[in-house]
Amino acid sequence: MSELVSTRIRSTAAKPGLPHLAESLIQYADRADDAKMGYLDFLDLVLAEELAVRDDRRFRQGLRLSTLPHHKTLDEYGFAFQPELAPPQDQDLATLAFVEVKANAALLGPPGVGKTHIAVALSVAACRAGFSVCFTSLDNSVRQLKSAETAGRLNSRLRAYLRPGVLVVDEVGYQPLERAEANLVFQVISKRYEKGSIILTSNKTFSEWGQVFDDEVLATAIFDRLLHHCDVASINGPS
Repeated sequence: MSELVSTRIRSTAAKPGLPHLAESLIQYADRADDAKMGYLDFLDLVLAEELAVRDDRRFRQGLRLSTLPHHKTLDEYGFAFQPELAPPQDQDLATLAFVEVKANAALLGPPGVGKTHIAVALSVAACRAGFSVCFTSLDNSVRQLKSAETAGRLNSRLRAYLRPGVLVVDEVGYQPLERAEANLVFQVISKRYEKGSIILTSNKTFSEWGQVFDDEVLATAIFDRLLHHCDVASINGPS
């Protein structure tokens, strides 16, 4: 390949947003020569590599925007300590089928059993699959919603929780809410109903949610919407 041609390809590749092609052109050409590739095989190689680079860039950007506390995977979870849970490859949740159909997932159990780890791992997988993710604790989301309501920006804050394909609400039940706070949570869950997935973790059973939300009727309305399309995993093994 002449220097003139390689320079022209690099320049052209940069215009439609193919920086990796511009950087790796000679490497691609050498691989094609070594493998004696035909024109179509070479084009297939270049397009596959560019798509992989773009997907990885999108994945890393999605992780950055998700505000996940860490990026652990299901393979890192101690399933040996939780015999009631199937290993990662056998879990329905791991397929992300519930995200595809805008359903929910609830991870219930006492502190220390790895509910947040699994929620984060599912979120990482969702990012990899191209879904946008937002991670928040229930306490933090309520603070944000109350602050926005006071400042007259509640609709804007609600949109921030409605926009992602997956909303992770961690630590439901660790702190009881006042009724006005519970109503803000209801607005988020109600507006996301059948429009986007929620993954939540809680140390309380659903029968105890009346205590959490300070209102049995409101608690029932909340988990009715959550449970209509929801995979529930109860984790009762040791910490």
